[in-house]
Amino acid sequence: MFLFRRAAARVTVDEARSRTNGDQPEAVLLDVREKPEWAAGHAPGAVHVPLTELTAGAALPTEAQGRPLVVVCRSGHRSQRAATLLAERGAQAVDVEGGMSAWAAAGHPVVDARGNSGKIA
Repeated sequence: MFLFRRAAARVTVDEARSRTNGDQPEAVLLDVREKPEWAAGHAPGAVHVPLTELTAGAALPTEAQGRPLVVVCRSGHRSQRAATLLAERGAQAVDVEGGMSAWAAAGHPVVDARGNSGKIA
């Protein structure tokens, strides 16, 4: 019996953007922050499902099912837990080191729920 789960692989924000950006991205950027955090600011094109819903057994949104996942939260802690959980469910998932805070600090775009310039909450 294992007492500790093996953590999912991690990628930098630049790797995350490269893998999830463009006309035919290789992976889906999955944001696992709570709804108010998502509404305040998220990466354009990201798909949202809060970690609390994933841990309760929620399915992935249709656009994320069967696709490689790059999982992000605010700082990288929740996304690491989510990526490990998703990998245990059979998904190909990595998490983003530093989360959306690092994403914004690197100058990558952040939009709010209305598509305007957003902020990391």
